[in-house]
Amino acid sequence: MADSTERIVESDAVEDDTDDEALSTTPFRILSYGADYTVDSLVKRLQSGAFYIPPFQRAYVWKRPQASRFIESLLLGLPVPGVFVARESGASKHLIIDGQQRLKTLQYFFENKFSDSDRKFQLTNVASKWNGLTINNLDPDDQQRLEDSVLRVTIFKQEHPDDNRSIYSVFERLNTGSSKLYPQEIRTCVSHGALIELLRDLNADENWRLIFGPLSKRQKDQELILRFLAFYFDGENYKGSMRDFLDRFTAKYRNLSEPHESQFHQVFANTIQTAYEAIGNGAFRPISKLLNAAVFDSVMVGIAKRNQQKPIS
Repeated sequence: MADSTERIVESDAVEDDTDDEALSTTPFRILSYGADYTVDSLVKRLQSGAFYIPPFQRAYVWKRPQASRFIESLLLGLPVPGVFVARESGASKHLIIDGQQRLKTLQYFFENKFSDSDRKFQLTNVASKWNGLTINNLDPDDQQRLEDSVLRVTIFKQEHPDDNRSIYSVFERLNTGSSKLYPQEIRTCVSHGALIELLRDLNADENWRLIFGPLSKRQKDQELILRFLAFYFDGENYKGSMRDFLDRFTAKYRNLSEPHESQFHQVFANTIQTAYEAIGNGAFRPISKLLNAAVFDSVMVGIAKRNQQKPIS
């Protein structure tokens, strides 16, 4: 495979008028309520997957002093910020929207490891009573106090419309911070499943990498693949908002079946191969060096439909 697949770029050479598209103003009907969970029960839910963090959500970034101070706050009986989760339709699983750093800190401390390393989670930069201790050598009374500490969890579920788009909006507002999250990053976190995995696989296609260039840190390359699949298989449902269109398509095919997965894979691979063989790595760049998203959409769908009737030789 070309060397370009080994490089990741922060900014993409893509011209796309929909990047700054406004969010839909259609109101949601949402059921939300608060529940108090002990630390012990939260850790068990994390370990069982009942409360889960999408594997592509932003990484655990707390340093040990910061994580230790959070544990110390609980040992001191101080109030701490709550957690925000979304309950998935038809399932008992809850997607962690806000609070993953706090929850992962608790899980790491109770499992006596810091982050995903082999280092023991020893408290540091805390009161001398606890400095250097792990979960295993805390005083039994302190360990019980920690297990019984309570965190407030806000749980919400979208009741209408039946598409879970509110989760995208809530996730964006709670997780953007100082760094803007791009729509595909949010989809990857909120709707992780077979479709997202397929996009990652298709993104490694050699012809696509030769055309797009280095991997996109903000997943713009994966979003373009999603756009092609959405327009080709569901284009009649596009109603003027690219963001809403892709969100709905992702939700619809989140757990796509094996036949759909094979079909999606085949049509993208065949179409991008035809495009590269016919145009080369300058494909979808009609004027400048920037890949034009609108041109990509129209040309890719046109090639795919032509290949469906009679393969282009």
